[in-house]
Amino acid sequence: MAYSNLNSEYSNGITTITINRPTKLNALNRETIQELHEAFDEANRDKNTKVIIITGSGEKAFVAGADISEFADFSVAEGGKLAAEGQRLLFDFVESLSTPVIAAVNGFALGGGLELAMACHFRVASSNAKMGLPEVSLGVIPGYGGTQRLPQLVGKGRAMEMIMTAGMIDADQALSYGLVNHVVPQEELMTLCQTIASKIMRNSSVAIGEAINAVNANYSDGVNGYDVEIKAFGKCFGTADFKEGTSAFLEKRKADFPGA
Repeated sequence: MAYSNLNSEYSNGITTITINRPTKLNALNRETIQELHEAFDEANRDKNTKVIIITGSGEKAFVAGADISEFADFSVAEGGKLAAEGQRLLFDFVESLSTPVIAAVNGFALGGGLELAMACHFRVASSNAKMGLPEVSLGVIPGYGGTQRLPQLVGKGRAMEMIMTAGMIDADQALSYGLVNHVVPQEELMTLCQTIASKIMRNSSVAIGEAINAVNANYSDGVNGYDVEIKAFGKCFGTADFKEGTSAFLEKRKADFPGA
């Protein structure tokens, strides 16, 4: 599928989605959010895609925020709708995908950009990356899940400070906070993400999808994550991947997982 604001390329089990609005530092507008939804959905439905990597074009920005010009004149109702639709279409959608999603944070990840990175299953940053939620400096708050996901990742106190100061942290600080898993020079960013993706692809995609669902359940109100884990664990016993994985282990050979 052709997109106006991004590129989606498949190679060797990995679909790489690159937001391509360099003149806007890859800022998110409604059209880009819709296209990202479609690209993620397409990749998740593709049985050949085992891992998705999301990044930004150029060397300056992953996503430098939302496109403020698009909503500066919104009413209360329009603002609420903007947040609700964005969360449904993209941020919650990405978080719940059964295909692992790695954010390759290659520069500024601010506002909606950091919220997108946090919706991914984990993050790898280039050494020049800068991250923050500057919304209160505009008289608004994060609306794409930032007030919820940031405390989950870095703790309440650090999240409160980042949100209230509207400041940025660098890649090393993000690493010390647990906001990103790895920091590498920019020229090594995609290589490391692809290396991690290759390790993921050796394992059962069916089991990984169940694990994602079980981990996410711990952060859902009114859901007992332990119960979700128990059900998912039992469900795995009925899969071809489980039969192949256990047989390969007992036969001392490498597993060749059939997938769903």
